[in-house]
Amino acid sequence: MKILVLGSGAREHAIILALKSEGAGHELFVSPGNAGIAADANLVTLDQLDGGAVASFANEHSIDLVVIGPEAPLVAGVADTLRERGIPVFGPSKAAAQLEGSKAFAKRIMDAAGVPTGRAVRAASITDVEQAFDDLGAPYVVKADGLAAGKGVIVTSDRAEALAHAEHYLPAGPVLIEEFLAGPEVSLFFLSDGDTVRALSPAQDFKRAFDGDAGPNTGGMGAYSPLPWLDEQFGSEASFVDLVTEQVALPVIRQLDAEGTPFIGLLYAGLILTTAGVKVIEFNARFGDPETQVVLPRLRTPLSQLLLAAASGTLEDQPAPVFSDDVAITVVLASEGYPEAPQTGRQISGLASAGAVEGVRIIHAATAGPDAPGGDLVATGGRVLNVVAVGSDFTDARARAYDAIGRIGLDGSHYRRDIAASVSE
Repeated sequence: MKILVLGSGAREHAIILALKSEGAGHELFVSPGNAGIAADANLVTLDQLDGGAVASFANEHSIDLVVIGPEAPLVAGVADTLRERGIPVFGPSKAAAQLEGSKAFAKRIMDAAGVPTGRAVRAASITDVEQAFDDLGAPYVVKADGLAAGKGVIVTSDRAEALAHAEHYLPAGPVLIEEFLAGPEVSLFFLSDGDTVRALSPAQDFKRAFDGDAGPNTGGMGAYSPLPWLDEQFGSEASFVDLVTEQVALPVIRQLDAEGTPFIGLLYAGLILTTAGVKVIEFNARFGDPETQVVLPRLRTPLSQLLLAAASGTLEDQPAPVFSDDVAITVVLASEGYPEAPQTGRQISGLASAGAVEGVRIIHAATAGPDAPGGDLVATGGRVLNVVAVGSDFTDARARAYDAIGRIGLDGSHYRRDIAASVSE
């Protein structure tokens, strides 16, 4: 197929590598992409928020499938324009993408669908915020209602810090004050064609910047898959997936369909395993980052087959996706100062050496080409690279990942050293 992927980060690079690994001879286009993606696909220049421009390119180049990676084009309605012109697209409509674009919308859908989640209060003023803090108690969970590039959430026992976070986002609209939920977190992806869902393998990510879950929340500093400890509580991964499918994914998909906004694309369920059962922390309307980087390398069913079936409304004809028994971990290399004030423009060295480690692939999140031929790439953002390692067990995979990331040079950079440490024995 001819496939166009929209996006510029590690998630999109992981999708491209999964499509490329099928060996089916797909012709792959990415806009805008990055320096690492350029080695695996054709980069094109498009305004990814302009549905008309994306549709025109797709028609001119006979694109068979468009895959929308980031949330911004979804919330902007790019998928709607493509569907109106008869172009198969993997990604929900503008209306359905509000499941991620508005935390308040997501809470309303969950309530209507009977999906288990924490209590939440919509606060339009500091007075409302103070009242919600009094009602729900500490630790305080404050979420920007709209998109905030993974930085709109704070969880803290410091009331002043929580208030400052709310004050920062209130000028843009109401914020959500939520009940604090305790327990291990799980990310679970569901492909949906608006009616049928197919689950992928669970993953766990690491949001805090530093080892031991210290420091500020980030877009994600690492992840691993599968989650062997699910067996202890649920008997098997399959049993856990079945439970979440029945209690979370299908009710939400059916509610959206009943409201005339069918969800076609990737439903990302951010879950927490509390003493009162599995509850939803949040939904996203696209592949998660960095979980995609560890889920897709284990996928044995062709990704293109699943994405096209979802886009075409034929997912019910697809059996459950098959995954390898291998494990995967990813460690994120971040720029100095990330997440508050990342330093960019610095050179990156050692990529060839790191990529030569057995079982390792280097996935680019924010890189640009060298200033001169043969020079080093440079970092252009906070999360710069993902080192992904696949192995027979977590001890093997961790050894490979940390061997590889130790070979990469980026002045001032940092990474967590405890990714998947708890499952590596």
